[in-house]
Amino acid sequence: MSHTLAEKILQAHTDEEISGAGQIVNCRLSLVLANDITAPLAIKSFKAMGATKVFDKDKIALVCDHFTPNKDIDSAEQVKVVREFAREMGVTHYYEGGNVGVEHALLPELGLVGPGDVVIGADSHTCTYGGLGAFATGMGSTDIAGGMALGETWFKVPPTIRVAFEGKLEPFVGAKDLILRLIGKIGVSGALYRALEFCGPVIDALSIEGRMTMANMAIEAGGKAGLFPVDEKTLAYCKAAGRKGDKLLKADAGAVYEQDLTLSVAGMGPQVACPHLPDNVRSVDELGDLRVDQAVIGSCTNGRIEDLREAAAILKGRKVNKNVRCIVLPATPKIWRQAMDEGLFATFMDAGAIVGPPTCGPCLGGHMGILAGGERCISTTNRNFRGRMGSLESEVYLASPAVAAASAVAGVIMNPAKL
Repeated sequence: MSHTLAEKILQAHTDEEISGAGQIVNCRLSLVLANDITAPLAIKSFKAMGATKVFDKDKIALVCDHFTPNKDIDSAEQVKVVREFAREMGVTHYYEGGNVGVEHALLPELGLVGPGDVVIGADSHTCTYGGLGAFATGMGSTDIAGGMALGETWFKVPPTIRVAFEGKLEPFVGAKDLILRLIGKIGVSGALYRALEFCGPVIDALSIEGRMTMANMAIEAGGKAGLFPVDEKTLAYCKAAGRKGDKLLKADAGAVYEQDLTLSVAGMGPQVACPHLPDNVRSVDELGDLRVDQAVIGSCTNGRIEDLREAAAILKGRKVNKNVRCIVLPATPKIWRQAMDEGLFATFMDAGAIVGPPTCGPCLGGHMGILAGGERCISTTNRNFRGRMGSLESEVYLASPAVAAASAVAGVIMNPAKL
């Protein structure tokens, strides 16, 4: 039988024959992930199950990235629970201090996720690893507890929507704009429990970092997973991260798709998701002069080195508007060091930006960039729900690093081409 990319990956991890979407299958897991918010709940369930050891200490990743460095007593207690569990179970991949980064940037960088893997994580943006050709999806903490104990879990094989982009990208238009355009078209439930499989020349030309940006936001369309074929570019990235044995991977000819969707990028400008949903997407040029109080550049969506270079190219030789707080958060220690070594920090600081440590921080309204009532933020993060970054009376607009940086300079949401 011909398989979609999702079906093909799941088939390699189950002894059952996958015959199509909707089938329930039990799959062996490549990695189980949790963070400082979700792991304590999973640990509680793990112990309530009577489990005494994890299925494989090398296939559990515990990343304390949301509220660290600990912002208060409650977050310190959360991390303490995770730390002690990691020690008790001998978990190899525990990250908290100087080695911690935003989980969905850190794990690919360390070679812990890659082509053909099946990964579950107690974080909805686990789907990021689909950029590397992994079937990766978020689950609740109880399911994660079961995965940590058993090394397997069940899935309902998702139907797949195949998405192709055609045309030539305009300047200052990239991966973030592509995924926002898609979410704007199909809506936040347009891919509910579906796999999104991306293809076409525009996709092939994207960097691996760009592909992970798009896969990261599959969940914002309701997707179970966001998947990219594994090509030579993917293999080179994974080899550089220390992985061995990865192979080319693509859907079979004749695979059955629930829907084929083709979007043209011809003439498309930078996209912005307006409050208070990721599908409220408009072209940046439609927004007029919307004042901003804060710009955030970072997160598991856009905190990688390419993103920081993109922002720095806009900020170089310019100044952040005196009424704007521009916060730059490299996603991992390696990215932080690379940005520093490349002189990007000097550019950011000369412009008047704030450079912080690798952390999720403001993305979830955690710390290091909370919004007051009536404030407006342009952000490279992935969600703009009411109250997501602070006050229920604040607003978050989602955009690319170039748009966020240009807006920080202008003091209003701005197309970088107009600077």
